[in-house]
Amino acid sequence: MVSLQKAGGIAALYTAIAYILAIPYFLVVVNYPGVVDPAEKVAMLRNNYASMYAMHVLVYEIVAIALVVLALALHHRLKAGAPALATLGAVMGCIWACLLLGSSLVFNYGMGTVVEMSAADPARAVEVWQIIELTALGLGGAGGELVGGVWVLFVTLAAMQTRALPKGVAWLGAAIALAGLLSIVPPLKDATVVFGLLQIPWFAWVGIALMRQPTEAASPFGATP
Repeated sequence: MVSLQKAGGIAALYTAIAYILAIPYFLVVVNYPGVVDPAEKVAMLRNNYASMYAMHVLVYEIVAIALVVLALALHHRLKAGAPALATLGAVMGCIWACLLLGSSLVFNYGMGTVVEMSAADPARAVEVWQIIELTALGLGGAGGELVGGVWVLFVTLAAMQTRALPKGVAWLGAAIALAGLLSIVPPLKDATVVFGLLQIPWFAWVGIALMRQPTEAASPFGATP
């Protein structure tokens, strides 16, 4: 299953790169979170429709597919030393991927509909977009990164029972899982930012590990090679 490990490594590296590209685009180029007026938001969507659509495909839809590949690769890598945790991790990873994919599909289809509607009925377009946006954000984890946090937690716990991943990946994963779980508490919702930022080096590190060491190990976490 060396090919699956390498595929998982490529998927993890792609996800890290996609995150890096998404941050400046959404926060600087279009500043989507900074636009709070509903009418201005619809105007922004209309003016940036093509690039917004493309970025959602690249950083959500393809990433969702990559997460399925990564979840399966990690399951294969970790199952010898931690079968239950590896299986739970694979299930949660696939669920998270489905939610991300659904979020992007709703966003892109809804955006296209609202952009067309805005030409004839701007007020109605604003009302419709508010509903579509809430649905897409809810699926995408805006209310807290529970599913993503639980996935990373299972992977981390499995890694701590084996030597199939570097120790640093496990400790970084523990921090990511904690941030994801804390983000579901309303006063701590900004922990989603920490969750997302820490995932960039985590995905990169996991990707490199899968590419460089395509064999499984099942020694206890912390044991010497």
